[in-house]
Amino acid sequence: MSVLEVRSVSKRFGSLAAVRDVSLTVEKGELRAVIGPNGAGKTTFFNLISGFFPPSMGTIVFDGLDITALPAYRRVAAGIARTFQITEIFPELTVFENVCISAEVTEGFRLRPWIGSTERARVRRHVEETLELTGLAGKSHRLVGELPHGDQRVAEIAMALALRPRLLLLDEPTAGMGDQETHEITQLVRRLHGDRNFTIVLIEHDMRVVFHLADRITVLDQGSVLAEGSPEQIASNEAVQAAYLGNAA
Repeated sequence: MSVLEVRSVSKRFGSLAAVRDVSLTVEKGELRAVIGPNGAGKTTFFNLISGFFPPSMGTIVFDGLDITALPAYRRVAAGIARTFQITEIFPELTVFENVCISAEVTEGFRLRPWIGSTERARVRRHVEETLELTGLAGKSHRLVGELPHGDQRVAEIAMALALRPRLLLLDEPTAGMGDQETHEITQLVRRLHGDRNFTIVLIEHDMRVVFHLADRITVLDQGSVLAEGSPEQIASNEAVQAAYLGNAA
């Protein structure tokens, strides 16, 4: 069953075509990687899926619903959550408080000035389950701004997971990380996909991460799809090797 269908989507900014006639289908439980060099249109493509930009042409269908015209907040309510290339967190709040913001939205308490004790206990359980899943339970009372970069990225992923998404979009989750942090994030994504069956689409520059995690890979080149296939097919694609992978494959 398809969770996401992107049908011939394009995005123009004046005379610049950032995304050109891109189609993509993601099945339930799939982990799809989107790769390509800087300027290939990857983040713009994510912005189209998550509703930050409207497409100039084309259609986006999520879980059988045409969401092409839906604003970002309604896509979140429909079940799409994302992280960003530059970590988006509240550094002055604790890990628990950051995740609690998302949990309150999920539990239906958004913008409510007061929450009863029973409702508060439900939110707390939701947050604690998310922190346990992401390995942050022991750091729940730490200020996020004081954490290492890798833990901040995990906290952002936890905020997205607390929304209980049916589609998780990860924009370069290992950006700026050393080998150990990259390994930890990779293991987290592997658990979410393999053990919890999350449907995930991720943008990633580290080809080690891509080839270890992805079920299928879509390669963008100047806003268009250059290739699509399994990691083995992409690794053996001469055009992809020449343009993007070099010796990394």
